Amino acid sequence: MIGSLVKKILSSKNDRIVSQYKKEVRKINDLEETYQKLSDEELKQEFLNLKKEVQDSENKNEAFKKALHRSFAITREASKRVLNMRHFDVQLIGGMVLNDGKIAEMKTGEGKTLVATLPVCLNAMIGSVHVVTVNDYLAQRDSDVMRPLYEFLGYKVGVVVSNKYDDNDRLMQYSCDIVYGTNNEFGFDYLRDNMKYSFDSKVQKSHFYAIVDEVDSILIDEARTPLIISGPANRTLDNYKIANNVALKLKNEEHYNVDEKNRTIILTEEGITEAEKLFKIDNLYSIENSILAHHLDQALKANLLFKKDKDYVLRDGEVVIVDEFTGRLSEGRRFSEGLHQALEAKEGVKIKEESQTLADITYQNYFRLYDKLAGMTGTAQTEASEFLEIYNLDVVSIPTNVPVARKDLNDLIYKTEKEKFKALVDKIVELNKKGQPILVGTASIEKSETIHELLKAHRIPHSVLNAKHHAQEAEIIKDAGKKGAVTIATNMAGRGVDIKIDDEVKALGGLYIIGTERHESRRIDNQLRGRSGRQGDPGTSQFYLSLEDSLLRIFGSDKIKKIMDKLGLDEGEHIESGLVTRSVENAQKKVESMHFEARKHLLEYDDVANEQRKAIYKVRNDLLNPNQDISHKIIENRQECITMLLQKAEIFSDEDNLDSLISIALDDFGVSLNKEALLDSYKNNNSFEPYIEEELTKQYESKMQNLDSHTRAEVEKIVYLQSLDNLWREHLYVMDNLKTGIGLRGYNQKDPLTEYKKESYNLFVELAAQIKYTSIKMLQKIQLNANVAANEDEAKKAKERLNELNKEAREMRNEPLFKAKPVRNEPCPCGSGKKYKNCCGISGPKKGMLAK
Repeated sequence: MIGSLVKKILSSKNDRIVSQYKKEVRKINDLEETYQKLSDEELKQEFLNLKKEVQDSENKNEAFKKALHRSFAITREASKRVLNMRHFDVQLIGGMVLNDGKIAEMKTGEGKTLVATLPVCLNAMIGSVHVVTVNDYLAQRDSDVMRPLYEFLGYKVGVVVSNKYDDNDRLMQYSCDIVYGTNNEFGFDYLRDNMKYSFDSKVQKSHFYAIVDEVDSILIDEARTPLIISGPANRTLDNYKIANNVALKLKNEEHYNVDEKNRTIILTEEGITEAEKLFKIDNLYSIENSILAHHLDQALKANLLFKKDKDYVLRDGEVVIVDEFTGRLSEGRRFSEGLHQALEAKEGVKIKEESQTLADITYQNYFRLYDKLAGMTGTAQTEASEFLEIYNLDVVSIPTNVPVARKDLNDLIYKTEKEKFKALVDKIVELNKKGQPILVGTASIEKSETIHELLKAHRIPHSVLNAKHHAQEAEIIKDAGKKGAVTIATNMAGRGVDIKIDDEVKALGGLYIIGTERHESRRIDNQLRGRSGRQGDPGTSQFYLSLEDSLLRIFGSDKIKKIMDKLGLDEGEHIESGLVTRSVENAQKKVESMHFEARKHLLEYDDVANEQRKAIYKVRNDLLNPNQDISHKIIENRQECITMLLQKAEIFSDEDNLDSLISIALDDFGVSLNKEALLDSYKNNNSFEPYIEEELTKQYESKMQNLDSHTRAEVEKIVYLQSLDNLWREHLYVMDNLKTGIGLRGYNQKDPLTEYKKESYNLFVELAAQIKYTSIKMLQKIQLNANVAANEDEAKKAKERLNELNKEAREMRNEPLFKAKPVRNEPCPCGSGKKYKNCCGISGPKKGMLAK
């Protein structure tokens, strides 16, 4: 009762919002006749005049608001002429919702791609607009379809897809007024931009306005996996095999307990003792053995919670992740924190080196960079609270252009999976005889293969769509509405592609949707249903479930089982009622709530890192800015470094460790200090610092005096950037390790998140000091050619070095970053003779004037 009351309140609020937009629609419609009378050239000129009016206005925001009615009316008229498509009134409402920075929930087949053109054309007047899609195929398709409209109105259209453009081409695409691309490409381009050594080579100059298509898939489903650029971590791989062997020897309930609901495995006291015996160690949780404890945890998860052909597949000797929401293979993606290596050990294939994070960001924090964010999807209301809490996005449900005629039948529930599949196939045979097209949605590749074999046995022609390329998916999905077609697809395959039916199929009842089990998310089920009944077409949807389905087995209410037991159902019989369907939905709500907490947890931790990321990227941008002078920063840092140098040598008075100070100064900064002069400085100033600063400055200026001001600035910036980047990567490595083990603080009655915030803050303070110390250290120690000023070519070397670094960055687009990075215990390539971990941590020996 309370739930229905809340639903009424929300729907009435939504109705009021839509009603307000309808008033604006009437104003847009009033302009239609005026623009219909104009020639093509006059219409183009009218839009250019409006654009200029907005751009030249002193109050751009006010002018922008006033331009909406005219912009929407002109865009609709242009679309009629160029695309032969006229925006419906409900599409105008959708366009205004997007323009207001909200989410437009529109049913499948309502023309979301066309809706986006309205706010895109308006907002592109004052900034670059990014249109985000779920895959490369849709980005290319939508940009190609809508390009004639945009170009008619004077806009340039770019598209960024994977493995298609080099940096120069990508820069050209991003310089366009409107840019289509995938969430992955936009996110990774942002991270790569912040690893570049030239401001001009950065492709994303701003984050003005983004429209996210299938917003629930991108901002909800994929938000549990952060974007990560990684490189090799150079760690031993033998422990994965050892941990896997130990995991296989442990017994369920005796040595560990499996919690399928929370996807965790807890070792018992007996299990810990047995693991220590098998590992041949005394204490599994001592500091030196903590890595083995982590490997064992991942090995147990790999063997007990991750299923082959459901969570991953084996292909060409590699473990490839199956995306749980789309059923597609996630090429190039790997599970983090050693889980992927644990799966490789489980399957007995070659274990690939574990990677180290070099740059990362969550989708939440990437998309929150935009000044204005909007989205559209067929299913968003079930996650409306999350959109509001995380992204500050309201969801507005847009009415359909024509009432929905599809029948959504109650779920049918069977006792066993075998009974369910038999009934499901019988239904397919029955519908196929009369020629009604059927789309069978499965939650995994494994289940689609099972149904494929059953239909083969009945000799029913059908198409199987799982883990294919997006373009092929689109073609198969398009044909799913033809008479007699039977299509088996993972629930989300071909998302974004409409299934159209002809009059003969309409007479047969339209497309029949069969769901083979309920997904953990209600949205995915609603997406599947929404494939049928577009634009008022007839259609039917029904789900076939069993008590053996994962969702019902783990989360389902015992009520369903009790009802079935009371009814005493024979084999093959089912129950069908609204009560059962509601029980299933309640189970889904539990899982959705769990996933929301997981995404929120990820974001809480990334929010800590995000503040640090923004600070580091701001420093980087300042260094890349050609107009930024850092000479004063070097003087300040030098002074701070002298204080750190004295602390390092443990100098607290005029008699403490002067020999140590002289040795460290020579080792770290290449400067020879005089003991007598140090004592004189202390006597005259009560401090060693004035003398040390004078010597460091004298040495530095002597070296730099032959360089012109431009070259000197370039050298200083390059060294500062290298120091910053290398130490930032080291910091991310430490943060990764901290995050992996911080949960254990909970056993000590401490909040892991609070502990993480404190620890990471201390690490960041240390990082800031290290950046200053290392950059000054490198600047003091670099050797420049004596005739650098006399030779014209030499004067350009700093700029050439910058170009080299940019070339390296470009080559690293699909490769690990800084592959030459030494192991921590190897000699440091800076030439100090120390181990890498104890020295400056530069990425590798470099040619040219910066190398010692």
